Amino acid sequence: MKKSVLLGAMTVAGLAAGAAGAATLDDVKARGTLNCGVTTGLTGFAAPDANGVWEGFDVGVCRAVAAAVLGDPMAVEFVPTTGQTRFTALASGEIDMLARNTTWTFSRDVDLKFTFVGVNYYDGQGFMVPRDLGVSSAKDLDGATVCIQTGTTTELNLADYFRTNNISYEPVPIETNAEAQQQYLAGACDVYTTDASGLAATRATFENPGDHVLLPEIVSKEPLGPLVRHGDDEWGDVVRWTLNALITAEELNVSSANIEELSAGTNNPEINRLLGTEGELGAMLGLDADWAKNAIMAGGNYGELFEKNIGENTPIGLARGLNAQWTDGGLIYSPPFR
Repeated sequence: MKKSVLLGAMTVAGLAAGAAGAATLDDVKARGTLNCGVTTGLTGFAAPDANGVWEGFDVGVCRAVAAAVLGDPMAVEFVPTTGQTRFTALASGEIDMLARNTTWTFSRDVDLKFTFVGVNYYDGQGFMVPRDLGVSSAKDLDGATVCIQTGTTTELNLADYFRTNNISYEPVPIETNAEAQQQYLAGACDVYTTDASGLAATRATFENPGDHVLLPEIVSKEPLGPLVRHGDDEWGDVVRWTLNALITAEELNVSSANIEELSAGTNNPEINRLLGTEGELGAMLGLDADWAKNAIMAGGNYGELFEKNIGENTPIGLARGLNAQWTDGGLIYSPPFR
């Protein structure tokens, strides 16, 4: 490991250890806003609209947590972070949670002292090339220049893949997705590699998306999800179970369209527990009884968030695939609300 990387990891771990005793839930309630770390801009996942209002699939998780804790999905301060700055921002306490395309890995969980609360998108690393490059497989990329974000698992996966297949490449390091897009379209690199969902989101913003091809190879596992600091379990529970509430709501057919009606009480005990008409789940979290109802109303259930922001009927056009509910053959699954 390079010395600079080692020192960076030690610094993040030290900051996390220093902030570990913080009662983030109390801080958020007292502040009246949630400080949520997001990407610097990735269409469909997290990006400001023409009026500067943040929207997207990951933004929806932030707003759901704010609604659960504060009763207001707009009570969020969005903090844009890069692959290099995101972990320091979380460890130092600048942000309360990180909700940007961040892969759950052993070292980030253990060495950097973070807690991943779940997975909101199962992804894998892919490659995008101009159609006129005439390439149909990543194994045809010997000698290519590759735009890649520094400080990411993508960087390590790329090295592993090219080494395993005995092919060479020249990295073109970039900091943000916007920079990668600019460099790629300018021809500074032959290939852009990142999570396949990120490639689809980036391509959707191009003037001529059809001029660019996503190669068939998926070369890694990238379970993406929100994370918090180690040692603040009460806050971790809030973020974890807010995500689970969105997932369970879709499984139980609780949506933004019918939630008011279902909140009057149903014959399904789990729906009643989820929406706070039975049991004391909210009190166990230190929240109001309707915390999950508020979270779901913020932007809809998991499926609604997916379809609105990144689904097949959006310019990004992602199929559910692995991100279908477990009842539909996917990996999206929540522990029971009981």
